[in-house]
Amino acid sequence: MTELLLARWQFGITTTYHFLFVPLTLGLSILLAIMETIYVRTGNQRYKKMTQFWGKLFLINFALGVVTGIVQEFHFGMNWSEYSRFMGDIFGAPLAMEALTAFFLESTFLGLWIFGWERLPKRLHAATIWIVALASNLSAFWILVANSFMQSPVGYVLRNGRAEMIDFTALVTNPYVAFQYSHTFFSALTTAGVFVTAISAYYLLKESYREYFLPSFRLGVVCMLLGAVLAGGTGHLQAQNIAKVQPMKLAAVEALWETDSSAPLALYASIDEEKRLNSSEISIPGALSFMVHNSFTGEVKGINNLQAEYTAEFGPGNYIPQVTPLFWSFHIMFLTGGWLVLLAALGVLLLLTGRLESQRWFLWAALWTLPVPYIANSTGWFVTEIGRQPWIVYGLQRVEQAVSPGVPAPSIWISLIGFTLVYGVLALSAVYLGRKIILQGPDIGHGREQQQSKATKEAALWS
Repeated sequence: MTELLLARWQFGITTTYHFLFVPLTLGLSILLAIMETIYVRTGNQRYKKMTQFWGKLFLINFALGVVTGIVQEFHFGMNWSEYSRFMGDIFGAPLAMEALTAFFLESTFLGLWIFGWERLPKRLHAATIWIVALASNLSAFWILVANSFMQSPVGYVLRNGRAEMIDFTALVTNPYVAFQYSHTFFSALTTAGVFVTAISAYYLLKESYREYFLPSFRLGVVCMLLGAVLAGGTGHLQAQNIAKVQPMKLAAVEALWETDSSAPLALYASIDEEKRLNSSEISIPGALSFMVHNSFTGEVKGINNLQAEYTAEFGPGNYIPQVTPLFWSFHIMFLTGGWLVLLAALGVLLLLTGRLESQRWFLWAALWTLPVPYIANSTGWFVTEIGRQPWIVYGLQRVEQAVSPGVPAPSIWISLIGFTLVYGVLALSAVYLGRKIILQGPDIGHGREQQQSKATKEAALWS
């Protein structure tokens, strides 16, 4: 493998792994704040125990997100020094804002929340977790400000071979940020809803700690529906924006090779990237035009036409991303998102008719849906990043221009293998700790040992 390919593999592996933890941190922090607020307003100890139980799982997820996130920043100096030189003036600003305004708040108030139980007044303690939730989501905003510049550069000037920022306001109000952040936020809310619903379903199936996990289950189902529906809506708006600023990405995720004034939405396609055509496909006529233009007759540019346009604008080269992985990543994301909307809608319907917890088929479905939002989030991220290729900064810097010129392949191999092994150990540790906390259940005092024993004996679902 070349240095470029190795560097891309390393960044792809570490970023995908890091992004497994980010959405749950964003969404679960909000659910924790809601649970504790209910406890403060009602004085019901059950909600306090719920908050503490879910808080333990949140802390494991948060710690892994932070550790794996720090590694991401090392990449820019190790393998992507030309990118850092070209983009440093712009990329550094939102990262610095993230550290100063978000991570600092998040870490400080999370510490107060962990050690403040029984030491801080109830209202003040609840305020700390709200600040953690706000800071976590603010952190995501700054990261996406930086990423959105890479997707759609604004507020810059090219000077001395570098992109230099001339308008910070334009950077923050980049339209790409609004669509990307809102979609990420609601996807995170969906992830947290599924996480809480699935683990609560496990206890309801085992008829353990019912008084604690029935409220969690109901809250999770409502959160899942709210998040999934709004994630779908914001995803639709994001697709319309991508059609304007990255038309090649949109054409690639639908394997649309030729410009069409009534473009079909492909449900299945046998893609021949070498010949640049689909040998067979199943599609809905005009549906892609409708998705982009809210009209069945709007023009959508095809890959071949865009390749010709980019060649004329940027010079000779291949400007087509990998169509096959993009197509299937997008469709897997679409299908998993649709499943989450359907499941959540059924759950809310059962909740409104008073039959939610009595339907064991629904509890099983909720339990086995736990991996689904992670699949949706990862494939969505693949679409975002692979679809930008061959650019690392869209229209300004190609990926091969961004790699470090002096780092040999053996060095990248060593760090790649090292990170992969360390991440594997971290994954096993997280699963072990999470499973242990889930099997122990909430800490409810004298009756805990008896119920813990029952839960442990009946833990066949996780073994």
